[in-house]
Amino acid sequence: MVNEQTGRWSFLTGYARVLIVVARDPAIRLCDIAAACHITERTAQNIVTGLEQAGYLRRERAGRRTRYILCLDGTLRHPTEAHLPVRALLELFTRHDGKR
Repeated sequence: MVNEQTGRWSFLTGYARVLIVVARDPAIRLCDIAAACHITERTAQNIVTGLEQAGYLRRERAGRRTRYILCLDGTLRHPTEAHLPVRALLELFTRHDGKR
């Protein structure tokens, strides 16, 4: 049964999950990213920093809050998918229910 695999491995990495969560809400707080991805806040911070350093997102301060700007034209990192833009991955997970 497919559900028996829960907790053993996953199709998406923490990096993909964080990117998807940020794509759904660019004004999301770091603690909410962590909660949505079921990771610690420190891990979420490290992933966001890694995504920023790799050029997949930028942070912009808006008063006391941070807003994330995604760089959707970057390509996926694995050589097998390197021809695909990040936009293609995010569209799979952020489409509105009416468009599925």
